[in-house]
Amino acid sequence: MRPNLLHSRLTFSASSPTAERGAELGELPVWKLQDLYPSATSTAFVSDIEKAGKAAIAFETKWKGKLSDAATKTGEGGIGAALREYEALEDVMGRIGSFAGLTYFSNTTDPVNGKLYGDAQAKLTDFAAHLLFLPLELNRIDDAVIDAAMANDTGTAHYRPWLVDLRLDKPYQLDDKLEQLFLEKSMTGAAAFNRLFDETMAELRFEIDGEKQPLEVALTMLQEPDEALRRKAAAALTETFKANIRVFTLITNTLAKDKDISDRWRGFEDIADSRHLANRVEREVVDALAAAVRDAYPRLSHRYYKMKAKWLGMDQMNYWDRNAPLPETPTALIPWSEARETVLAAYGAFAPEMAAIAKRFFDEHWIDAPVRPGKAPGAFAHPTVPSAHPYVLVNYMGKPRDVMTLAHELGHGVHQVLAGGQGALMCQTPLTLAETASVFGEMLTFRALLERTTDKRERKAMLAQKVEDMINTVVRQIAFYEFERKLHTARKSGELTSDDIGELWLSVQSESLGPAIRISEGYETYWAYIPHFIHSPFYVYAYAFGDCLVNSLYAVYQNAEKGFQDKYFDLLKAGGTKHHSELLKPFGLDATDPSFWSKGLSMLEGLIDELEALDSDA
Repeated sequence: MRPNLLHSRLTFSASSPTAERGAELGELPVWKLQDLYPSATSTAFVSDIEKAGKAAIAFETKWKGKLSDAATKTGEGGIGAALREYEALEDVMGRIGSFAGLTYFSNTTDPVNGKLYGDAQAKLTDFAAHLLFLPLELNRIDDAVIDAAMANDTGTAHYRPWLVDLRLDKPYQLDDKLEQLFLEKSMTGAAAFNRLFDETMAELRFEIDGEKQPLEVALTMLQEPDEALRRKAAAALTETFKANIRVFTLITNTLAKDKDISDRWRGFEDIADSRHLANRVEREVVDALAAAVRDAYPRLSHRYYKMKAKWLGMDQMNYWDRNAPLPETPTALIPWSEARETVLAAYGAFAPEMAAIAKRFFDEHWIDAPVRPGKAPGAFAHPTVPSAHPYVLVNYMGKPRDVMTLAHELGHGVHQVLAGGQGALMCQTPLTLAETASVFGEMLTFRALLERTTDKRERKAMLAQKVEDMINTVVRQIAFYEFERKLHTARKSGELTSDDIGELWLSVQSESLGPAIRISEGYETYWAYIPHFIHSPFYVYAYAFGDCLVNSLYAVYQNAEKGFQDKYFDLLKAGGTKHHSELLKPFGLDATDPSFWSKGLSMLEGLIDELEALDSDA
């Protein structure tokens, strides 16, 4: 369930909580999952599971084998009525899964949470098996008949975007028995290895200066001003990854082979085509994006890291220096209250409605912010279901990047609230467009902070941090995408050793980071901790897609007169009901235009130009 429902963002923004640091940050909110269910043993939760199971069987009995006939009817006997019942079931099942999932990600090392999550997933898979016939059967009905049903029945017409979208899956659809087998076996296949990865990663500890730290803490130390500490953290990461590399190699090989089997049976031509289909984006568009970013490596990451090495007084940076702060970077921690006001003010300056929605996340405990043992790393926004509300998870430790992460995830949250009006079947946005609101929220916050910064040294630090974040979002994610392409292609020829995977990893990292960064022994293991490779193969290009898209969108906003905000909210409210071409058309943007991605990348290049100018003025 995680890949479809959680928009994950790996961050480097947490560290070990101490009493002193906690006092500086202020009181951090913990989410109130009781909005979904009072507890895992509550009557409401247990009752909903029982009701959902019975309702799934009843739905199958009522509609299976009868949808072709329903396509010729209107009202309560028509397809619209079936879809309305199906949508209601999806909402209840989504609520159950969300509660179990969020409870689990609150503490993945708690065996009680693990059992709750595993049991809930098993039951939901059983329920889904009774509902699987609906999309399969609908796709066997002639298109002309479905078109007539949408034209003649208002209930069916309501679901037009979902039905049109469903047809895209038709060429890759298997027969009913095979689809049911794939669904039921997923619990002991991909889902099991996903959970193994999560729980293994949560248990890992990294020994630094005699103290054993979790992953988030060790990664955050790569941002410390002290080069010796960064080097120790890098060595600790390498040591622990190496000690566990056989497990991660097995997980990666198994999931890559599992995907290859599924792709082969379904008839996908390219290793990433299933992701493109899920994202409702054409392969050619993604290929153009990847090519544009690769061509820009020398102008972006290579150029920037050469400048940064000089600022740090180095001829060449080590890989553990990549996210090191500049000497100009403020070291004071940012209290939670200040982070809250910073993001809300930036959102409010763009549109009061946007700030009002974001404010509910703070006021109504929809955010989980503290770092604690066993909590899922990084950050995500989870939409849950339209009958409830989204939740945001961050690991907040008061770094400037944490504020940007908060702005990012709240962008997702606002998007999910607005898209919820489309209902459970049509609120889900493809990943490529799901990153639009999050990256736009970040950009609003960054620009608001930059505008009020007059000190040249502070401005340089802010610009550098934003450039690094954008390089991590665009260049690094496309390098991740290229790594996945190489890995999945190589896996077709046989199982890969840890060394094989490490070599593929180093090849793309060297190309994307450039000569200003020395990639030494140990870095070949760093592929192992990236959760996107495990949970959502080829997810990563969505970040670059979203960042470049937002850069173009923000340029339109800067030059727009009245009306931009209304168009932007229409884009968010559309959820999954419109293709990216239709959503971008009101802004005069076209992702199929070969120059589109170059325009998006030009904003990042412009920020590097500004940094270079500031440096020459100093």
